[in-house]
Amino acid sequence: MAAAAVVAVAAGAVFSQAVGSSASADDTPLQTQLDQLLTNSAYTGSQVDLVVRDATTGETLYNRNGGNRLMPASNTKFFSSTAALAVLGPSFRFHTDVLASAPVKNGKLKGNLYLKGYGDPTTLEADYIALAKQLKTAGVTRVGGDLIADDFYFDHVRLGDGWAGDDESSYYSAQISALTLAPNNDLDSGTAIIETLPGAAAGDPVKLNTVPANDVLKVVNTATTGATGSASTLVVEREHGTNTVRVSGSFPLGAAKSSKWVTVWEPELYAADVFRRALTAEGITVSGRIKNAATPAGATVLAKDESMTVGELMNPFMKLSNNMHAEHLVKTMGAVKKGQGTWSAGLSVVNEYVKSKGVDTSSIRLSDGSGLARKVNVTANSISTLLLAVQTEPWFQQWYAALPIAGNPDRFTGGTLSARMRNTPAANNLHGKTGSLTGATALSGYVTNKDGRKLVFSMLSNNYITSPRPVEDQVGVLLASWSDQTPPAAAIAPESRQSTQPVCESEWVKAC
Repeated sequence: MAAAAVVAVAAGAVFSQAVGSSASADDTPLQTQLDQLLTNSAYTGSQVDLVVRDATTGETLYNRNGGNRLMPASNTKFFSSTAALAVLGPSFRFHTDVLASAPVKNGKLKGNLYLKGYGDPTTLEADYIALAKQLKTAGVTRVGGDLIADDFYFDHVRLGDGWAGDDESSYYSAQISALTLAPNNDLDSGTAIIETLPGAAAGDPVKLNTVPANDVLKVVNTATTGATGSASTLVVEREHGTNTVRVSGSFPLGAAKSSKWVTVWEPELYAADVFRRALTAEGITVSGRIKNAATPAGATVLAKDESMTVGELMNPFMKLSNNMHAEHLVKTMGAVKKGQGTWSAGLSVVNEYVKSKGVDTSSIRLSDGSGLARKVNVTANSISTLLLAVQTEPWFQQWYAALPIAGNPDRFTGGTLSARMRNTPAANNLHGKTGSLTGATALSGYVTNKDGRKLVFSMLSNNYITSPRPVEDQVGVLLASWSDQTPPAAAIAPESRQSTQPVCESEWVKAC
């Protein structure tokens, strides 16, 4: 199948119906059942777009408002992830360097030591420890100057255009810096974890631990231990413009350890602080302070850390819908292709790529790479066109495998779809991307029907009061169970979540 042929067919819808219109005598049974699902009361006063296409021919099987622009939430990541694989390539690696502008003599560096980031969102404390070990092996024992945190590969616009202020402390809205640190294997860059344990008795202060240990966050603890069996009212929040984290509320006696993520103000200084601790542990002393500045031209690389490949990054990025990965990729594309590590430069690269795949970029607006911005507006047509076109890309299978898989309980397989559509024909079949903001939900991707026919679909819903997410699941299950030879008399209902499973409106809730 040639990409050009797919785009050409995909551009012409063979069926179109407006919300609220009555069924036509020419409607197919599939169209009729999809119409019935979309009459759900959750859509009263709100909007829904749904497009279904044959993944091989591009034929449009259903198109309901496919040209209308809606907020896609994390379906935006379709655009940033595919562009990154095409532009940077699946073998691209980020790197972090340690440099000096003066020679090392008898173990002593008389000048400053520079820690320079090139946009890696995957750096862990272990990576900074490994860098410190490289310096020790190279014979460095003392730094006479300052430790300089250099994050000038990106600009210093830390938060995306249109990101909500009340999200600023939340881990899914961390500051974007070319030099950063993730506290865990989910690679939540720009955040730290506050671990909480109850005190020895009710009324005692709760016990806190910061992961990784650092001197950047200043934790103010007023939380107390509640009675056994009492509700947890624990709140962990960073104050705007500072690294003061306030922990308040009550945590019940006997409760298991709780982990709360919090963003860090100026992540490059946080990374440098953790690196300095690693240097100290290796017996390397730094006489000066931690500062933010650019590395001088001609500095010598003393140590280097490289990330996993971009192809490998797709799995944690897409499975867990990591916003920070999207934005690091966007700014890196800007730096690599335009010489500017900015959102505007990176998004222009994304737009150029998706336009080359047949997407009408004049009808959409990308304001970030993750979909956290409510300024992002795309159409179901644009998403389905992109999903059709990328099937011919050499990296498609790696990217397709990185999409969440419906109903698979393994967290790094099912991802944000692990608790959805279990024990239905869509389970371990539908590969898709979720999206969630207050008043916006989305599900788009690929599913194979009962006849073995692969379909592409995109469903966007906005401005509702009651979430229509169950309808998304019903659509996914209907498409998976559909047969052109023997269509089901009625849609198969997705399995309801068990009471022990958390119900999450947001895909970014860590408990889910």
